Amino acid sequence: MKDEEDDNIIPDNEENNSEDTNSYDENQEEDESEEIIEVDAKSFEGGHFYDNNDGEGGDTITKVTGMYKDWFLDYASYVILERAVPAIEDGFKPVQRRIMHSLKELDDGRYNKVANVVGHTMQYHPHGDASIGDAMVQIGQKDLLIDCQGNWGNILTGDGAAASRYIEARLSKFALEVLYSPKITDWGVSYDGRRAEPNNLPVKFPLLLAQGAEGIAVGLSTKVLPHNFNELIDASVKILKGKPFTLYPDFMTQGIADISNYNDGLRGGRVRVRAKIAQLDKNTLVITQIPFSTNTTTLIDSILKANEKGKIKIKKIEDNTAADVEILIHLFPGVSPDKTIDALFAFTACETSVAPLGCVIEDNKPLFIGVSAMLKISTNRTVDLLRQELEIQLEELKNKWHFSTLEKIFIREEMYIDFKLYSDRESLYKYLYDRFEPFKKSFVREIHDDDLQRLTQIPMIRITRFDSDKADDFIAKLEDEMKEVEYNLENLTDFAIAYFTRLKEKYGKGRERQTELRVFDNVEATKVVLRNTKLYVNREEGFVGTSLKKDEYLTDCSDIDDVIVFLRDGKMIITKVDSKTFVGKDIIHVAIFDKSDKRTIYNMMYRDGKSGPSYIKRFNVSGVTRDKAYDLTNETTGSQVVYFSHNPNGEAEVITILLRQVGTIKKLKFDIDFAKLAIKGRASKGNLVTKYPIKKIELKEKGISTLLPRKVWFDDTVKRLNVDARGELLGEFKPSDKILIISQTGKLKVIIPELSTHFDEDMIVLEKWNPKKPISAIYFDGEKERYYIKRFLIETENKEECFITEHPNSQLEIVATDYRPVVELVFAKVKGVQKDNLYVDIEDFIAVKGFKALGNQLTSDKIKQVNLLDPLPYEEPKEEVPEKPELSDDDSVETELDDDGQIGLVLD
Repeated sequence: MKDEEDDNIIPDNEENNSEDTNSYDENQEEDESEEIIEVDAKSFEGGHFYDNNDGEGGDTITKVTGMYKDWFLDYASYVILERAVPAIEDGFKPVQRRIMHSLKELDDGRYNKVANVVGHTMQYHPHGDASIGDAMVQIGQKDLLIDCQGNWGNILTGDGAAASRYIEARLSKFALEVLYSPKITDWGVSYDGRRAEPNNLPVKFPLLLAQGAEGIAVGLSTKVLPHNFNELIDASVKILKGKPFTLYPDFMTQGIADISNYNDGLRGGRVRVRAKIAQLDKNTLVITQIPFSTNTTTLIDSILKANEKGKIKIKKIEDNTAADVEILIHLFPGVSPDKTIDALFAFTACETSVAPLGCVIEDNKPLFIGVSAMLKISTNRTVDLLRQELEIQLEELKNKWHFSTLEKIFIREEMYIDFKLYSDRESLYKYLYDRFEPFKKSFVREIHDDDLQRLTQIPMIRITRFDSDKADDFIAKLEDEMKEVEYNLENLTDFAIAYFTRLKEKYGKGRERQTELRVFDNVEATKVVLRNTKLYVNREEGFVGTSLKKDEYLTDCSDIDDVIVFLRDGKMIITKVDSKTFVGKDIIHVAIFDKSDKRTIYNMMYRDGKSGPSYIKRFNVSGVTRDKAYDLTNETTGSQVVYFSHNPNGEAEVITILLRQVGTIKKLKFDIDFAKLAIKGRASKGNLVTKYPIKKIELKEKGISTLLPRKVWFDDTVKRLNVDARGELLGEFKPSDKILIISQTGKLKVIIPELSTHFDEDMIVLEKWNPKKPISAIYFDGEKERYYIKRFLIETENKEECFITEHPNSQLEIVATDYRPVVELVFAKVKGVQKDNLYVDIEDFIAVKGFKALGNQLTSDKIKQVNLLDPLPYEEPKEEVPEKPELSDDDSVETELDDDGQIGLVLD
């Protein structure tokens, strides 16, 4: 037993000789004031080790604080500085920088096996080959610094790269131009001291922002989103010109991004990214672009999981992704494509949220910084690197000019002839210094011994073939180059601007923005979730739930819905859908609750107390607390609801009241029209109906909506309808009104203006539909190669139809929804003859025909252009406006009670 315990003890000297030299100092001295003993980890408790080997059965406590005092901090610092977080100077993490350095050392213009590059990089990177290979693949997939050959994986599908022995790489031309400049590189020593490696590469481009970066260290993380190549260059030029600029992320997976809360890439910002989803036909959706941080595999998995959970309902899904994304989602007949698109955004990875966090390393310390500040630092560093390169270039030109001038004088003055008179170097150099003394003022610097040594080593054949004219031309060329470099140094900002402009012209083609920027609308999950569960109610016992299958079926619902319940005693409660919930006995109404619905109006009459007067009220419900009981009566004990109705569009019915024979009441029967009541809040007392007991209430007449037509706007920014006055007003819509949608492809449809409707990018007409107003169209028929004109009325609603011929070359020229449209025909020049423009009154040219009619030929001449002009005057029939306005909570109604108990209503 003693031997087993001894095997668990690690002596201090053995641990200090371990291979992990990065976590602690090998030569660290131990604190002699504290005894350090290491035992089995099972003996560790409460920050102390308990040693049971004292021979007497007692426990001795030994502190081990000295052992852990610095190790964690050393490890955290190493991970932060050497592994996870990129440097602000060049935008590289250490492993990335070492890969790029190795690629440069191996560069001979040909491809190298990635396995060879990985092995070469291990000379500089003190970790395994797997981490190097993975990092190299990530750089290669960004298609900027590495020219890849072979299967490097697919960022769209998530497929990994082939093994490193099967793929090849070399530096791209862009990397060779902007990453390397050995003469201004800050060099250091590799981890084993055998080789020199760059501490930072002299990157003359905002590489960190172009590629993005992500890493998790100890106690902090970083997530810099990638940005567009050309936009970064444009922003750098604006910085140099002192102009304002903005930066927004751009992703290789394309998609759509909402950057309204980007916050310059700082902590606390958030970017919402969405897939691009379109309706292929009435039963098929197609995803052509995916959000950043996803791939087609994870996206399809999330859709299938949502389908399994009943959040959405799809028939099947196909992945046809190759070079471009194409995911087909097939829907069951009758399933709304618009609602399914919203559900995909709400319940799948088709919409994700990315939280940027700008953290970089500067002077061996983490720095939290925004992307604008990163770009300014990068731009200023680029200017400084260009200055250093120009200064070195100028110095080299001066040295060339200096020696060329020395050489010309040396040969022209035949100084080499007297060399035989001097037997030692000192006397020879003194002779040369004396001979050059008359020309000293013409040199750019002092003459050194090294210059003289080079002169004495010039071969005689070069001296004999020396051409003075060529030497003068060469010196003059050097002088011109020196002037150019000096001019660039004096105008360094303009030189830097020209440098960035040249980079954009040379490498910017094909790097246009890929991610569309758009403000998203918020998709409410409760409105788009698939209601795949049935809701039941037991009215007498007061239970509502999805498991009460023996009781009354109410409606379909989902597990995220809320239920609103009204009880006979005047209580109202809103609760979450559950398997079985007790809400209160004697339920009179229960339904799915929508907190944003302000058009559903409840009509109610209640008796105040056991024998009190009766009151009537109209109200809507919004802004309530879940599971809280609200009393809709006057809170008198014994109150009871005697009449109740709910009206989805503010309908107001007429009811008949029958009173009991009490005393000398003359009129026992009278009618009440709810339309004459104001719509108030749920807490209002209501209006007095009668103080006498009611025998019976009958429905005399079903009501019509008392609300004004709903105003609907179209927000072009988010491509959605709304009722919040955002965008262009389409009009005031009654429940039966619809909207007309026409696309550039010659298709149209008439639909109910639901706020969840999605609109295609090629939509050219969106307006309130007037069934009596004809539509005029001019189109080119691909089969007959002629222009036709037609006028028609829409015959079928809620169905997308094409009103031009279906030939592939058929094309819609113009479409007009005016009563009397006018067009201008611009003819093409034929054999040098230009025909005058023709103006056509479409109403006079053609009568209204059937939807499927081909139309009349517009002209036999060749048309260059068709222009839609202002329509002719027409007085449109006026619509009838409801007499009663929509009432708000501030409106009130006074009631007067006749002697016979009938209510008289007077509007304020």
